Amino acid sequence: MKKIIQHYCILLIALLGFSSSNFAQQKDDIKWIRPSDNFDEAVWGIEGGIVIGLWPSPIEIGKNATGGPRGLFRMGYHAGGKVHHINYIAVEPVVDGEMEFSEISPSLVDEKWGKLMWASEDKIPGSFFPAARTRGKISNPDPDNPEVEELSFYVFMEKFKNDAHPYFKVSIRSDKPEEVAFEIFHQEDSAEMERCVLTATMGNYARARNLYLKDEVINSNELYSGYADIDFIEKEEYEKERIFKNQKGEYIALIENDESFSELSDWPQKDKYFRNQNWRYRPFFKVVQYWKKDAEEADNSLRVRVNGRATYWAGGSRNESHYIKIPNGPAYENFELREDYEEGQQFYFGISRKPAKALIDY
Repeated sequence: MKKIIQHYCILLIALLGFSSSNFAQQKDDIKWIRPSDNFDEAVWGIEGGIVIGLWPSPIEIGKNATGGPRGLFRMGYHAGGKVHHINYIAVEPVVDGEMEFSEISPSLVDEKWGKLMWASEDKIPGSFFPAARTRGKISNPDPDNPEVEELSFYVFMEKFKNDAHPYFKVSIRSDKPEEVAFEIFHQEDSAEMERCVLTATMGNYARARNLYLKDEVINSNELYSGYADIDFIEKEEYEKERIFKNQKGEYIALIENDESFSELSDWPQKDKYFRNQNWRYRPFFKVVQYWKKDAEEADNSLRVRVNGRATYWAGGSRNESHYIKIPNGPAYENFELREDYEEGQQFYFGISRKPAKALIDY
């Protein structure tokens, strides 16, 4: 009997030793992208996955020293040893039926376009700071899977002219490296918000033309057939019943490019396009972008909303000569899940190198 007990003790120790080394290996495999200190650039993410940043910090080195327009989350993907800028996410609160747009709403500081946004370690807002201010907190959110880590921080912003004053908790989990979670809150001085939409604003950079819903794929070339103006074009919203629900019980809507990679990366050989190479797709891979919502938290107001463009954005100019056509036709520009506001509501935004079918079926 003693020999049997000794045998099982040795086996248990061996198994525990294996598990511990396995745990350490998994932990070692997690490589967070974090500011080195509070004065570093405001960029957070995970290697081989999603990256998020705030103005004035660029997330794609060399693209733009000022980090692009204000009032936006910068969204990127880390691959091949660098971060590739993929999209922006804007904040659009609605108060008494009036919507404001964070990227064009004037700052209370200098009246220029774009609300100032800044990060914080916790729910104490502080004030604008043009650098990281926090490295973000690392925690272990899943007791059943202690090897899983989560990087989180808060993002605050200026009050809107319609008196909306939202703020956000941003988090990335190591077991879901291609998506970021946004929890939406409001400060005490905020007006009552009907909605506080987070919208991905630059789908036409990746020339996203296929929108995946429950029973159909809607192509922007068909939806906006014949449209060639310089403005946005918008059709209907898509109700909750039309949104795909995956096996995990999550509502998920996706957009992706409908071209081959060689077509997507090609750029017209014309002077006007040479002068606008910032719109040329730079990553060496295609992506699918998605919004997701836990079904248990979704109410009947949940919608998918998209609009489109036939030309690339040119800063709101009304001069048609400032615009260039999107190669191969109109693409989706804004892409979002809409829902009536409730404090603490959560949405997930993802950028994935997996095909859309793999994301829908999991």
